[in-house]
Amino acid sequence: MRSERAPISQEELLTMANRMIREHEDFIHGMQADAVEQRGDVLVFKGEYFLADDGTPTGKTMAVFNMFKYLAHQLSDKYQLV
Repeated sequence: MRSERAPISQEELLTMANRMIREHEDFIHGMQADAVEQRGDVLVFKGEYFLADDGTPTGKTMAVFNMFKYLAHQLSDKYQLV
């Protein structure tokens, strides 16, 4: 049975998520979540993906993708955007 998720504002959630990013061992300078949206039961985080000028991924792109995925896994079962 799924537990109730606490309501939270986008601002509060981004503050929490960015603190988690900075404290994570895979943090890269400049990595941060700039936006979050609710898609069904999943929180989707967005921010700079460090793409090359031509729009292709760089070495940092996968690290950012994995960090946003980590945030979704850690926070989606606990919080619901209001």
